[in-house]
Amino acid sequence: MKIEQIYTGCLAQGAYYIVSEGEAAIVDPLREIQPYLERLAKDKVTLKYIFETHFHADFVSGHLDLSKATGAKIVYGPTAKAGFDCVVANDGEEFSLGKIHIKVLHTPGHTLESSTFLLKDEQDKPHCIFSGDTLFLGDVGRPDLAQKAANMTQEELAGLLYDSLMNKIMPLPDDIIVYPAHGAGSACGKNMMKETVDTLGNQKKVNYALNQPDKDSFIKAVTDGLQPPPGYFGMNVAMNKQGYDSFESVLHKGSTPLSVEAFEAAAETTGALILDTRDSGVFYKGFIPQSINIGLGGDFAPWVGAMIVDVKQPILLVCEAESYKDAITRLSRVGFDHVIGYLEGGFENWLNAGKPVDTVERIDAAEFAGMLDVNSDTIFDIRREGEYVAEHIENAYNKPLLYINEWIKDINPSEHFFVHCAGGYRSMIAASILQARGYRNFTEIAGGYKAIAETNIPRTDFVCPSKTLKL
Repeated sequence: MKIEQIYTGCLAQGAYYIVSEGEAAIVDPLREIQPYLERLAKDKVTLKYIFETHFHADFVSGHLDLSKATGAKIVYGPTAKAGFDCVVANDGEEFSLGKIHIKVLHTPGHTLESSTFLLKDEQDKPHCIFSGDTLFLGDVGRPDLAQKAANMTQEELAGLLYDSLMNKIMPLPDDIIVYPAHGAGSACGKNMMKETVDTLGNQKKVNYALNQPDKDSFIKAVTDGLQPPPGYFGMNVAMNKQGYDSFESVLHKGSTPLSVEAFEAAAETTGALILDTRDSGVFYKGFIPQSINIGLGGDFAPWVGAMIVDVKQPILLVCEAESYKDAITRLSRVGFDHVIGYLEGGFENWLNAGKPVDTVERIDAAEFAGMLDVNSDTIFDIRREGEYVAEHIENAYNKPLLYINEWIKDINPSEHFFVHCAGGYRSMIAASILQARGYRNFTEIAGGYKAIAETNIPRTDFVCPSKTLKL
């Protein structure tokens, strides 16, 4: 028996590859399937099943392309209603894979069809669970995403989740390995650990949600401090339920090189958003006016989803060298399939063609410290609330990037302000959005709070984020 966790840091997502006696299964595959096909060929095994723990909201699964390429059956838990052929398993149903068995445990709460897959080894001993978004390390799945589909409140869904955990998961042996669908950084939970594998016994000790004294306390704990989910989540669910274009066709369509003239014409006639994926340290020095910077070097796909929201938005790419394929691939993972093409030769060609160029006013932390008056200057700290609460510049305002569409309307365009995040990635996203919407009277801080903390700028005392409710 072989179990491999395939973890994708950009999405904080774990897919799983399981092999026994020439047969394989994959749990929660990513959109692009070629890496899985290569693993199957290398191991000389046949893919028998594709197990989906639920209809994912934060990424588009590769289940359809993978099934088409291999003939493997797609398996969901009870109550799943999909727009394609799949196996809707019964609670407790077992699927054989070589000499092992995978048992379906229906664990609704995150969504109604959410299921945990229990793997039993060659001796029929429970070995591990693929817990999807039911149980994370340090947390449990958020119970607010399926409210509309389930016609239930988040409190009612949290109650279902409690029953699922107490009746299906907690009775399992402590030495069982927990393989979750996500880790720290995912918007599917609020308090996930950085580790990606643990034992159930340790989770019973350290997971706050599993240590609540009763159901009412559990419901309050898991619903308290939930932030609104990113706007693209519902669109990803729809794609996972109903289907989507093949990844190969999306990649082919997006991999269209455009000359400066063709790129400019496409931007003017299609309503496409210009997405510049270069590093913030390069972007601020010069970029195409009205373009948005979300660098490939960070949590690219989730931030694209959160900032752009509409997965049908046409996109034109500005990339470094040959990174356009990586950009298209990562965009497709969150359902953004409408890339028109990329600027051939990158920004350098635009610059050499004498086209208009914009810049962002950026200073380093030392310059910031030399000019800042904390009593009179306006500072926007765009980190998450938990980061801000833990420690921040005195008198700074917390304006999380995730809610820029709300707070941008309250900005006085005639009043100067400084903007920073943790390291400069998010603040450049904000800077590009601000300038695209006509706000220019601001200065962005390179290196963010990490660099600011090395200066003498007055800051609040550190408070451990685990002691705050909103993480």
